[in-house]
Amino acid sequence: MNSSRRQVLKSTGSMAVLGLAAAAGLFRPGSAWAQGGWNQAAFSTKSLNDTVKAMGGASAAESRDIQINSPDIAENGAVVPFTISSKIPKTEQVALLVEKNPNVLAASFSIPSGTEPWVNTRVKMGQTSNVIALVKADGKFYYTTKEVKVTLGGCGG
Repeated sequence: MNSSRRQVLKSTGSMAVLGLAAAAGLFRPGSAWAQGGWNQAAFSTKSLNDTVKAMGGASAAESRDIQINSPDIAENGAVVPFTISSKIPKTEQVALLVEKNPNVLAASFSIPSGTEPWVNTRVKMGQTSNVIALVKADGKFYYTTKEVKVTLGGCGG
């Protein structure tokens, strides 16, 4: 039997088993990816203070122990790369906010205990804006800010 045909038959069998398991109600499609509820209120906020309150805090303090690495000028606002790291002990959560987006909270990551508080992601930015890295550590919130310029089509600034 042809090896590529064998691979197709193997993968088809696996998909059939998953389909039967879903039909039997053993798991819901997408349940493996949805580890818990998402904070819809936080993702609907319009400012840093509103986001902090929606995430369970009272206020956020500025910190130099948070670092945002991103391009100063992004030629394509659809995929702007960001790396956020925190040197604050007991970091529990890292979030990325874009001030001039319709909803400021663009991404939020839970940091398990004992892991390095470092995330790498890409977000969409509609225009030049301040970007805020928000960190929850030991129940308190901290942030730092950086301006990222977005050019349209790579020919403006």
